[in-house]
Amino acid sequence: MLIEDASTEVFDLETELDALANRYRKAGGVGIQVLNMIGGQAEQLLNRLPGPIRANLDGATEKALTLSMKAAHRSRGVIGDQPGWLTTTVTTAMGAAGGFGGLPSALAELPVTTTILLRGIQTVAAEQGFDPAAENVQFDCIRVFGSAGPLDHDDGADMAFLTARMALRGSSLQSLIVKVAPRLAHVLGQKLAAQTVPVLGAMAGAATNYAYTSYYQDMAHVHFRLRRLAIEADLPQDFLIGELRERVAGEVAKS
Repeated sequence: MLIEDASTEVFDLETELDALANRYRKAGGVGIQVLNMIGGQAEQLLNRLPGPIRANLDGATEKALTLSMKAAHRSRGVIGDQPGWLTTTVTTAMGAAGGFGGLPSALAELPVTTTILLRGIQTVAAEQGFDPAAENVQFDCIRVFGSAGPLDHDDGADMAFLTARMALRGSSLQSLIVKVAPRLAHVLGQKLAAQTVPVLGAMAGAATNYAYTSYYQDMAHVHFRLRRLAIEADLPQDFLIGELRERVAGEVAKS
């Protein structure tokens, strides 16, 4: 289907959806390589963390996500948007530093990396023509963190983060953060554990941060490009999500 948007630019909707499906499927590829490198499965990683750390992950993640949202937004008035490769380079270096010192340094590095990840998601939103200062866009930036995570994303089954309807108590951004935090805590717990793998240390830290940054940038691109396509093609976003889901499911079935 050829679509002409308000700027008279013509694009092929089917080709766009195929490209998004391909990007979605490949997003977790680096994460699988990380698991192969450190040896083990994603679920096993959390068992490597000390009990008190595991017990406090949800609360710590909720607090970090709240602070990161404010910090990432404020930083836009100081530092302009950076290309994705630079964001990935910075977080990879930070992951190496965090992994070098084991769990204490990994814990210290985590909120800073979360802020940079969120800023990277905001940058993708801006690239697609959305204002990161708008409340609905801030909601969507947090929703991207509700996707599976690079160490779990291997079956193309989780697209819940793309939907606009989530069961929330109230409609505030904080309500969404409270809902997303447990999912993100699980994902970030895997990252922390990977960074503490004996011997690998800094290498595992760099690899995990590279995987996480690449993954969330890809998920942000899928989410905000889909929103832009809904506007340009004048089609319901739910319809486009269904089309994307069929494409991803079809390719998974073939593999």
